[in-house]
Amino acid sequence: MRQQWGRTAAVVLGATIGLATATVGGVAVAQAGGVTAAPARSADDGGYDGSQDEGQDESRNESQDGGSDEAQDGGSDTAQGGGARTSWTGEDAAAYWTPQRMAAAIAPAHGRTVSRTSPAPLTGRSGAKKTSGRVPAGRHFDGIPSVGVLFSVDGDSKAHHCTASVVHSPSGNLILTAGHCNPGSRAAFVPQYTSGATTQPYGIWAIDAKYDYPGRGTTGPGADLDFAFATVVPDDQGRSLESVTGGNTLTPTPGYRNKVTVVGYPSVRNDPQDRAVRCDTSTSRLSGTRQLRMECGGFYGGTSGSPWLTHYDERTRTGRIVGLIGGLNGGGPTGPNSDRTSYSPYFGTEIMALYARATQEG
Repeated sequence: MRQQWGRTAAVVLGATIGLATATVGGVAVAQAGGVTAAPARSADDGGYDGSQDEGQDESRNESQDGGSDEAQDGGSDTAQGGGARTSWTGEDAAAYWTPQRMAAAIAPAHGRTVSRTSPAPLTGRSGAKKTSGRVPAGRHFDGIPSVGVLFSVDGDSKAHHCTASVVHSPSGNLILTAGHCNPGSRAAFVPQYTSGATTQPYGIWAIDAKYDYPGRGTTGPGADLDFAFATVVPDDQGRSLESVTGGNTLTPTPGYRNKVTVVGYPSVRNDPQDRAVRCDTSTSRLSGTRQLRMECGGFYGGTSGSPWLTHYDERTRTGRIVGLIGGLNGGGPTGPNSDRTSYSPYFGTEIMALYARATQEG
């Protein structure tokens, strides 16, 4: 999708941030309803999980990947609006993204590229299985409707695969992923992706605009901005995505220590089961950064964008998004067993400002 950007200034959440306008012709502008509204399928609205631990650096400082992310802009705080909307529809997306094309998709070049070098110690039982070194491992399961796979074709003409999640919004058509996932042409979101299925359980949704920061990246200050929103086109019945799948509530990160449920989709070449992976674990601070880390095996390439959910409700299968796999090195260290450690940007003013922009224009 070609992108056409304009520049404007906005004051959002008490901070003045230079934002870009998106070309959003043909779609009514939705008014932002606040970032802490309840999901479409109501989840527990109790207090935040976890307490702030700003001064404690328990984890080691991982070395940065020398590669650079595309289209970096020196870490500027200018938000990028969505691409020009096209005639790309859900019917087009369903016709293009056949089971074979989905299975052939690979992780993005600047995302989690870690591949399995030995059989993954995942289990089908509830909970997380312990691996050597006391690091838990995720478990394969059937997935949840509000998390799925983001497919697109990039400039290298290869199909790419990331994880994305539905975020509660006034329009009901907003998803969140890692900024480096950078959806290209023929972009589509498949909630609760089911490998090999002729018909996906919650459909295939065409993406028509994205919102991110030009300064985002996977190294340096830009790694703190490694998140992006995208909007999808309503289905052929006029329904919003959220009315079909439910949505998670975007929530500022309450602190570095949280109990989270993480759901992601490793690409099939990294995990031959080609199924969702879930882990219930705890977060801490990534030493030397303003980012979070969590320990859980099985989060191979393709899991960039996986949401970190607090207050996850097993009944509604939704929660509060306080992080996602992304940030430094695209969301984790390099080297052996790097699937066992994942990173997340800290959700603060920047992501809330971007959310406000996306909901106002999307």
